[in-house]
Amino acid sequence: MITGVFRDLAETILFTLGDVVPIALILLGFQIGVLRQRIPNLRRVLIGCAYVVLGLGFFLFGLERALFPLGKEMARQLTDASFIAGQAGGGELSWHDYYWVYLFSFSIGFSTTIAEPSLIAVALKASDVSGGAVGARGLRLSVAFGVALSLAVGTLRIVTGTPLYLFMVIGYAIVVIQTLFASPKIIPLAYDSGGVTTSTVTVPLVTALGLGLASNVPGRSALLDGFGLIALASLFPMITVMAYAQISDWLAVRANNPKPKSKRLHGGPDQ
Repeated sequence: MITGVFRDLAETILFTLGDVVPIALILLGFQIGVLRQRIPNLRRVLIGCAYVVLGLGFFLFGLERALFPLGKEMARQLTDASFIAGQAGGGELSWHDYYWVYLFSFSIGFSTTIAEPSLIAVALKASDVSGGAVGARGLRLSVAFGVALSLAVGTLRIVTGTPLYLFMVIGYAIVVIQTLFASPKIIPLAYDSGGVTTSTVTVPLVTALGLGLASNVPGRSALLDGFGLIALASLFPMITVMAYAQISDWLAVRANNPKPKSKRLHGGPDQ
Protein backbone atom coordinates (compact mmCIF):
# COMPACT_ATOMS: atom_id res chain seq x y z
CA MET A 1 0.00 0.00 0.00
CA ILE A 2 2.81 2.42 0.92
CA THR A 3 4.58 1.59 -2.34
CA GLY A 4 1.40 2.40 -4.26
CA VAL A 5 1.05 5.74 -2.49
CA PHE A 6 4.61 6.76 -3.38
CA ARG A 7 4.09 5.60 -6.96
CA ASP A 8 0.93 7.70 -7.28
CA LEU A 9 2.70 10.68 -5.72
CA ALA A 10 5.59 10.36 -8.17
CA GLU A 11 3.19 10.16 -11.10
CA THR A 12 1.38 13.29 -9.89
CA ILE A 13 4.67 15.20 -9.56
CA LEU A 14 5.74 14.13 -13.06
CA PHE A 15 2.34 15.19 -14.38
CA THR A 16 2.77 18.58 -12.69
CA LEU A 17 6.26 18.91 -14.12
CA GLY A 18 4.84 18.37 -17.60
CA ASP A 19 2.40 21.25 -17.01
CA VAL A 20 5.02 23.63 -15.61
CA VAL A 21 7.74 23.03 -18.23
CA PRO A 22 5.87 24.80 -21.11
CA ILE A 23 5.35 27.86 -18.91
CA ALA A 24 9.03 27.90 -17.98
CA LEU A 25 10.06 27.54 -21.64
CA ILE A 26 7.88 30.51 -22.64
CA LEU A 27 9.39 32.70 -19.92
CA LEU A 28 12.90 31.51 -20.82
CA GLY A 29 12.30 32.16 -24.51
CA PHE A 30 11.13 35.73 -23.94
CA GLN A 31 13.93 36.45 -21.48
CA ILE A 32 16.68 35.24 -23.81
CA GLY A 33 15.18 35.54 -27.30
CA VAL A 34 13.18 38.79 -26.97
CA LEU A 35 14.70 40.74 -24.08
CA ARG A 36 18.18 39.26 -24.77
CA GLN A 37 19.17 39.35 -21.14
CA ARG A 38 20.53 36.78 -18.76
CA ILE A 39 18.23 35.36 -16.11
CA PRO A 40 19.04 37.10 -12.80
CA ASN A 41 19.61 34.87 -9.79
CA LEU A 42 19.41 31.73 -11.94
CA ARG A 43 20.16 29.39 -9.03
CA ARG A 44 17.37 30.83 -6.90
CA VAL A 45 14.96 30.69 -9.83
CA LEU A 46 15.71 27.00 -10.42
CA ILE A 47 15.28 26.19 -6.73
CA GLY A 48 12.01 28.12 -6.69
CA CYS A 49 10.75 26.22 -9.73
CA ALA A 50 11.57 22.95 -8.00
CA TYR A 51 9.56 24.09 -4.96
CA VAL A 52 6.66 25.03 -7.24
CA VAL A 53 6.60 21.61 -8.90
CA LEU A 54 6.85 19.75 -5.59
CA GLY A 55 4.25 21.98 -3.92
CA LEU A 56 1.74 21.64 -6.75
CA GLY A 57 2.38 17.91 -6.90
CA PHE A 58 1.71 17.43 -3.20
CA PHE A 59 -1.32 19.71 -3.40
CA LEU A 60 -2.90 17.82 -6.30
CA PHE A 61 -2.12 14.52 -4.64
CA GLY A 62 -3.80 15.73 -1.46
CA LEU A 63 -6.86 16.80 -3.43
CA GLU A 64 -7.27 13.38 -4.99
CA ARG A 65 -6.62 11.55 -1.72
CA ALA A 66 -8.49 13.74 0.74
CA LEU A 67 -10.57 16.72 -0.37
CA PHE A 68 -12.40 15.16 -3.32
CA PRO A 69 -13.33 11.97 -1.42
CA LEU A 70 -14.27 14.03 1.65
CA GLY A 71 -16.60 16.30 -0.32
CA LYS A 72 -18.29 13.37 -2.05
CA GLU A 73 -18.65 11.42 1.19
CA MET A 74 -20.17 14.37 3.05
CA ALA A 75 -22.62 14.93 0.20
CA ARG A 76 -23.51 11.23 0.17
CA GLN A 77 -24.12 11.12 3.92
CA LEU A 78 -26.16 14.33 4.00
CA THR A 79 -28.35 13.19 1.11
CA ASP A 80 -28.77 9.62 2.32
CA ALA A 81 -32.46 8.71 2.08
CA SER A 82 -32.61 7.33 5.62
CA PHE A 83 -30.96 10.43 7.08
CA ILE A 84 -33.23 12.83 5.18
CA ALA A 85 -36.32 10.79 5.99
CA GLY A 86 -35.37 10.74 9.68
CA GLN A 87 -34.97 14.52 9.72
CA ALA A 88 -38.23 15.00 7.83
CA GLY A 89 -40.17 12.66 10.11
CA GLY A 90 -41.10 10.26 7.31
CA GLY A 91 -43.35 10.81 4.33
CA GLU A 92 -42.50 12.09 0.87
CA LEU A 93 -39.32 14.17 0.70
CA SER A 94 -39.43 17.80 -0.41
CA TRP A 95 -36.80 20.40 -1.18
CA HIS A 96 -37.00 21.92 2.31
CA ASP A 97 -36.11 18.57 3.92
CA TYR A 98 -32.52 19.02 2.69
CA TYR A 99 -31.84 21.94 5.02
CA TRP A 100 -28.71 20.27 6.45
CA VAL A 101 -27.29 20.17 2.92
CA TYR A 102 -27.92 23.89 2.47
CA LEU A 103 -26.33 24.68 5.83
CA PHE A 104 -23.29 22.52 5.06
CA SER A 105 -22.89 24.15 1.64
CA PHE A 106 -23.12 27.63 3.18
CA SER A 107 -20.58 26.76 5.87
CA ILE A 108 -18.08 25.10 3.54
CA GLY A 109 -18.34 27.98 1.07
CA PHE A 110 -17.68 30.59 3.75
CA SER A 111 -14.79 28.74 5.38
CA THR A 112 -12.96 27.82 2.18
CA THR A 113 -13.25 31.34 0.78
CA ILE A 114 -11.94 32.97 3.95
CA ALA A 115 -8.88 30.71 3.63
CA GLU A 116 -8.45 31.38 -0.11
CA PRO A 117 -4.87 32.64 -0.67
CA SER A 118 -5.74 34.61 -3.81
CA LEU A 119 -8.54 36.45 -2.01
CA ILE A 120 -6.25 37.32 0.89
CA ALA A 121 -3.70 38.74 -1.57
CA VAL A 122 -6.31 40.81 -3.45
CA ALA A 123 -7.86 42.11 -0.20
CA LEU A 124 -4.48 43.22 1.18
CA LYS A 125 -3.52 44.92 -2.08
CA ALA A 126 -6.91 46.65 -2.32
CA SER A 127 -6.57 47.95 1.22
CA ASP A 128 -3.01 49.14 0.55
CA VAL A 129 -3.81 50.89 -2.74
CA SER A 130 -6.95 52.56 -1.36
CA GLY A 131 -5.14 53.78 1.75
CA GLY A 132 -7.43 51.77 4.00
CA ALA A 133 -10.64 53.01 2.38
CA VAL A 134 -11.38 49.41 1.37
CA GLY A 135 -11.01 47.25 4.45
CA ALA A 136 -9.28 43.93 3.83
CA ARG A 137 -11.35 42.16 6.47
CA GLY A 138 -14.65 43.59 5.24
CA LEU A 139 -13.83 42.66 1.65
CA ARG A 140 -12.93 39.09 2.60
CA LEU A 141 -16.09 38.69 4.68
CA SER A 142 -18.34 40.05 1.93
CA VAL A 143 -16.78 37.77 -0.69
CA ALA A 144 -16.97 34.78 1.64
CA PHE A 145 -20.62 35.50 2.36
CA GLY A 146 -21.27 35.74 -1.39
CA VAL A 147 -19.67 32.35 -2.07
CA ALA A 148 -21.49 30.79 0.88
CA LEU A 149 -24.80 32.14 -0.37
CA SER A 150 -24.04 30.95 -3.90
CA LEU A 151 -23.36 27.39 -2.74
CA ALA A 152 -26.54 27.31 -0.68
CA VAL A 153 -28.52 28.51 -3.71
CA GLY A 154 -26.58 26.12 -5.96
CA THR A 155 -27.39 23.10 -3.83
CA LEU A 156 -31.03 24.19 -3.80
CA ARG A 157 -30.86 24.26 -7.61
CA ILE A 158 -29.48 20.70 -7.66
CA VAL A 159 -32.11 19.40 -5.25
CA THR A 160 -35.00 21.02 -7.12
CA GLY A 161 -33.60 20.44 -10.60
CA THR A 162 -34.06 24.09 -11.60
CA PRO A 163 -32.15 25.06 -14.79
CA LEU A 164 -28.90 26.88 -14.11
CA TYR A 165 -29.52 29.63 -16.66
CA LEU A 166 -32.44 31.02 -14.63
CA PHE A 167 -30.14 31.73 -11.68
CA MET A 168 -27.46 33.17 -13.96
CA VAL A 169 -29.86 35.49 -15.81
CA ILE A 170 -31.42 36.80 -12.59
CA GLY A 171 -28.02 37.12 -10.90
CA TYR A 172 -26.40 39.09 -13.71
CA ALA A 173 -29.48 41.30 -13.98
CA ILE A 174 -28.94 42.19 -10.31
CA VAL A 175 -25.24 42.85 -11.02
CA VAL A 176 -26.09 45.21 -13.89
CA ILE A 177 -28.57 47.14 -11.75
CA GLN A 178 -26.08 47.39 -8.89
CA THR A 179 -23.37 48.56 -11.29
CA LEU A 180 -25.51 51.51 -12.35
CA PHE A 181 -25.69 52.78 -8.77
CA ALA A 182 -22.41 51.57 -7.27
CA SER A 183 -19.33 53.75 -6.85
CA PRO A 184 -16.99 53.51 -9.88
CA LYS A 185 -14.11 52.82 -7.48
CA ILE A 186 -15.62 49.55 -6.21
CA ILE A 187 -16.94 48.09 -9.49
CA PRO A 188 -13.64 46.68 -10.88
CA LEU A 189 -12.75 45.24 -7.47
CA ALA A 190 -16.19 43.66 -7.15
CA TYR A 191 -15.88 42.08 -10.59
CA ASP A 192 -12.41 40.71 -9.78
CA SER A 193 -13.62 39.35 -6.46
CA GLY A 194 -15.79 36.88 -8.31
CA GLY A 195 -12.78 35.51 -10.16
CA VAL A 196 -10.41 35.11 -7.22
CA THR A 197 -12.81 32.68 -5.54
CA THR A 198 -12.27 30.08 -8.28
CA SER A 199 -8.81 29.06 -7.11
CA THR A 200 -6.86 26.43 -5.25
CA VAL A 201 -8.94 25.90 -2.11
CA THR A 202 -12.51 26.59 -3.17
CA VAL A 203 -12.78 24.80 -6.51
CA PRO A 204 -11.86 21.24 -5.44
CA LEU A 205 -14.30 21.11 -2.54
CA VAL A 206 -17.09 22.84 -4.44
CA THR A 207 -16.70 20.53 -7.43
CA ALA A 208 -16.65 17.45 -5.22
CA LEU A 209 -19.70 18.70 -3.33
CA GLY A 210 -21.70 19.34 -6.51
CA LEU A 211 -20.84 15.99 -8.09
CA GLY A 212 -21.50 14.08 -4.88
CA LEU A 213 -24.81 15.83 -4.33
CA ALA A 214 -26.05 15.32 -7.89
CA SER A 215 -25.01 11.66 -7.77
CA ASN A 216 -27.04 10.96 -4.64
CA VAL A 217 -30.19 13.07 -5.04
CA PRO A 218 -32.83 10.94 -6.80
CA GLY A 219 -33.53 11.98 -10.38
CA ARG A 220 -30.42 14.14 -10.79
CA SER A 221 -27.56 13.73 -13.25
CA ALA A 222 -23.95 14.28 -12.20
CA LEU A 223 -23.15 15.67 -15.65
CA LEU A 224 -26.17 17.96 -16.02
CA ASP A 225 -26.70 19.02 -12.42
CA GLY A 226 -23.34 18.39 -10.72
CA PHE A 227 -21.55 21.28 -12.39
CA GLY A 228 -22.45 24.96 -12.25
CA LEU A 229 -21.63 25.71 -8.62
CA ILE A 230 -18.39 27.43 -9.65
CA ALA A 231 -20.33 29.73 -12.00
CA LEU A 232 -22.59 30.78 -9.13
CA ALA A 233 -19.58 31.15 -6.84
CA SER A 234 -18.12 33.66 -9.29
CA LEU A 235 -21.40 35.55 -9.62
CA PHE A 236 -22.62 36.11 -6.08
CA PRO A 237 -19.43 37.78 -4.70
CA MET A 238 -19.90 40.60 -7.21
CA ILE A 239 -23.34 41.20 -5.73
CA THR A 240 -22.22 41.04 -2.10
CA VAL A 241 -19.10 43.20 -2.58
CA MET A 242 -21.05 45.98 -4.30
CA ALA A 243 -23.78 45.66 -1.67
CA TYR A 244 -21.12 45.91 1.07
CA ALA A 245 -19.70 49.08 -0.51
CA GLN A 246 -23.14 50.62 -1.02
CA ILE A 247 -24.24 49.90 2.54
CA SER A 248 -20.93 51.29 3.87
CA ASP A 249 -21.37 54.50 1.86
CA TRP A 250 -24.96 54.86 3.06
CA LEU A 251 -23.92 54.41 6.71
CA ALA A 252 -21.09 56.93 6.27
CA VAL A 253 -23.44 59.52 4.79
CA ARG A 254 -25.94 58.94 7.55
CA ALA A 255 -23.24 59.29 10.22
CA ASN A 256 -21.99 62.58 8.73
CA ASN A 257 -25.51 63.98 8.34
CA PRO A 258 -27.48 63.02 11.43
CA LYS A 259 -31.15 63.85 11.55
CA PRO A 260 -31.97 67.04 13.49
CA LYS A 261 -33.46 66.47 16.88
CA SER A 262 -37.21 66.90 17.05
CA LYS A 263 -38.60 69.88 18.93
CA ARG A 264 -39.76 69.37 22.45
CA LEU A 265 -43.47 68.72 22.62
CA HIS A 266 -44.05 70.12 26.07
CA GLY A 267 -42.71 72.96 28.18
CA GLY A 268 -41.43 75.15 25.33
CA PRO A 269 -37.80 76.25 25.16
CA ASP A 270 -35.59 76.00 28.20
CA GLN A 271 -35.46 79.11 30.30
